[in-house]
Amino acid sequence: MALVLNCGSSSLKYGVFLVEGGELQDVCQGLVDKIGLDGCVIKHEEGEKTEKIPGMLKDHGESLNKVVELLTRSGGPVKSIGDIKVVGHRVVHGGPKFKDPTVVTADVEKEIEACIPLAPLHNPPNLLGIRTARKVFPVSQVAIFDTAFHATMPPESFRYAVPKDLYEKHHVRRYGFHGTSYKYVSGATAAAMDRPLSELNMIICHLGNGCSMACLKNGKVVDTTMGLTPLEGLMMGTRCGDADLGVYTFLCNELKMSPKDVDTALNKKSGLLGVAGISDMREVISSGDAGNHDSALARKMYVERVRKYLGAYLVKLNGQLDALVFTAGVGENDKDFRELATAGLEPLGISMDSKKSRSEGSCRD
Repeated sequence: MALVLNCGSSSLKYGVFLVEGGELQDVCQGLVDKIGLDGCVIKHEEGEKTEKIPGMLKDHGESLNKVVELLTRSGGPVKSIGDIKVVGHRVVHGGPKFKDPTVVTADVEKEIEACIPLAPLHNPPNLLGIRTARKVFPVSQVAIFDTAFHATMPPESFRYAVPKDLYEKHHVRRYGFHGTSYKYVSGATAAAMDRPLSELNMIICHLGNGCSMACLKNGKVVDTTMGLTPLEGLMMGTRCGDADLGVYTFLCNELKMSPKDVDTALNKKSGLLGVAGISDMREVISSGDAGNHDSALARKMYVERVRKYLGAYLVKLNGQLDALVFTAGVGENDKDFRELATAGLEPLGISMDSKKSRSEGSCRD
């Protein structure tokens, strides 16, 4: 069996898979939600059965230990800890060193820890999950880095126009994120089109609470919207996305905000939340439909940012696009958004079949 863990900023997603003949069979999956917060709950799914187990869990280490208890309880899906032969971990930031799945060693842990300033919300829980799992499961731990999928970007895409020393000594460059999602989605798209990934040009829109886009030429990333950190690029649930860097200086000098306060404002209080006072797109839509001008504006801004990068990436591909892909909560389930984002693009070779687009799903997580 393989255990896969995704330690988010306040959540822990897990899945157990049975590996047989190179094929993966789902055994169970679950989510520990609102870790360290009121309303903390484990949602465990096994076959057709779903159960919710409420109770405060202070951090990801305690949460993982609780999950292990749940998995190995009498009648549970894992008979003993020894049945788990490998543990996979999603890690958000791998810096410039990691371009492939990597077996975790003490040195790898140090590198992940060194990247904490680049992903302060995610790398600490990622690391805590790894360290806890290493104590519980005496097997190989493998880190899968969100940044790795974007390692094919050329320097003209990943370099910033800043002093060279900042790049060479401090690795200040664009890395990109959501790599594990892009890797799966690009492969699934190629399979759906029955064509080799290496022959396809794609623009993939990963639109959830965190949002990014990636431009793939012949199956390889040539550009992406997120940068040194997940803050750059599209407007998101609570992140501002692209903004004049002078905003930072203004907030520090004129409003006397500390660097930490500015970071909090741009990462946690901006985006949909900053404009509309709501971070959930479903609520933004219903509020805008009810006449709230701020919510209607937030919706338009969100759409406009995607269209802006869509145009830029079409140019990168010289107009030769095989697939425009939408994934994650908003991308998959917001039917109106897909039509708004592609409206009027027929002259550029993009048209949306409204009937097919609306045939499945609804706006949810």
